[in-house]
Amino acid sequence: MAHVEGPAAGVIDHALSAPVDAFVSDLTPALQQLSSQVPSIRAEQLSTDVALEAYNLVAGFIDADGLHTDEELWAFITTFAPRFDTQLERATPGDVRKARLVVGRKEWLQGPSALFDLLVQADRLAPGDLSWRYYEGAMRIAHIVCSLDEHPSTSELDALEDFRTMLLRTRELAGLGRPGEAPAGGTVPAPGTGAPAAAAPQDPPRPIEELLAELDGLVGLAGVKREVKLVAALIQVQNMRQERKLPVVESSRHLIFTGNPGTGKTTVARLLAQIYRTLGVVEKGHLVETDRSGLVAGYVGQTATQVKRVFESAIEGVLLVDEAYALARGGERDFGMEAIDTLVKLVEDHRDDIVVICAGYPEEMGTFVDSNPGLRSRFPKTIEFPDYSTDELLQIFESQTKKGGYEPNKAALAAVRRWLDAQPRDKGFGNGRLVRNLFEAAIAAQAHRIVSDQGTGAKKKRPTDEELVALTPADIEACTAS
Repeated sequence: MAHVEGPAAGVIDHALSAPVDAFVSDLTPALQQLSSQVPSIRAEQLSTDVALEAYNLVAGFIDADGLHTDEELWAFITTFAPRFDTQLERATPGDVRKARLVVGRKEWLQGPSALFDLLVQADRLAPGDLSWRYYEGAMRIAHIVCSLDEHPSTSELDALEDFRTMLLRTRELAGLGRPGEAPAGGTVPAPGTGAPAAAAPQDPPRPIEELLAELDGLVGLAGVKREVKLVAALIQVQNMRQERKLPVVESSRHLIFTGNPGTGKTTVARLLAQIYRTLGVVEKGHLVETDRSGLVAGYVGQTATQVKRVFESAIEGVLLVDEAYALARGGERDFGMEAIDTLVKLVEDHRDDIVVICAGYPEEMGTFVDSNPGLRSRFPKTIEFPDYSTDELLQIFESQTKKGGYEPNKAALAAVRRWLDAQPRDKGFGNGRLVRNLFEAAIAAQAHRIVSDQGTGAKKKRPTDEELVALTPADIEACTAS
């Protein structure tokens, strides 16, 4: 190995060399086997080709934020100097900068490489897991590169998520699935429609890829999904630094969710609780939901006790305070302010064993955060949940009908669309809840129609299976007529 000087060279070398070694040793034998089927693959060159792939991955992520720090470049040198007969031999970070070895390399991350494309096509032609093994190894390398600096930049985390999405999209376009996806013909829970509760504490944590696949399966919420993935990526990077006993910049895990009712805040909070559990932030990963009525008592001295009781039930999980702004509405003498003060103290006392999410309307949540000096520092990150478009709401409606075993015809769906378009999109618009209520009203109207059509006495007829599952425009119009 080349002689390297630097205060942390030994630690960093081991950190990056291990995933690069794993990437090369895992893919090279698989490609050697594939070379017997694809003449264009040169078996004798495969180990170098895979190592070069890892080289490009590392260089791309070092260049992602344009900083090219000493820690990143020492890791780059000590990992790849022994693998290639290049100018990296006895190089220093200054030499790498002068030679511009990593400048402009972030562009390499923007599309699938020739090697990844080859593995995807191989999996498509003969079902296998080569491209998924590439994905897992590449993401491990990416996370390690992001962990080299004490605090990964937003640009690095953005690049990591864009790269991850690009790889998954390439596989998806080739017809390849991913762990955690709903099975063919299955349904994915829609926001505001009763998604499954978090896994029981005795169950093993779910794999992070499975949880992210479920997140991706939710209707809409593109911005929310990205924010949650960035939160998860930052935790993964910080965990890697902790494993290597490197300093970690402390950051609050507590969040503010803003948005109208039915925009998926509770659904995402449930998933986030499980993500936090999988990544070791909390032990149990359960979600406890509450609001003002669950925290504020009617007599002096009782509110603090009630807040503490609810808070303690969520320890090692996530506490979701819905309509949290209502706690700050009564003024200084209101018991809601006592609840806020108690909550702030408990959050500080239990900073390492609970995550608190406060949710509500955007403007009102600004007032809530300003109501106590300790809230803004403890809840530094806000995730905004936008209203759904008509297309997204219609998709949620179809998901509900499929889950419930009903089949709306095209005319029925057109009636749903007309009704959704006519709803005022003002403050308090119900979004997913509105669709859930519509679905429940529609199946009630359908049941009434079927019973009425049966007739009585000797003329009574038994409905067919097709009639029992069909939703018609009449069913929609019966429950939407003003």
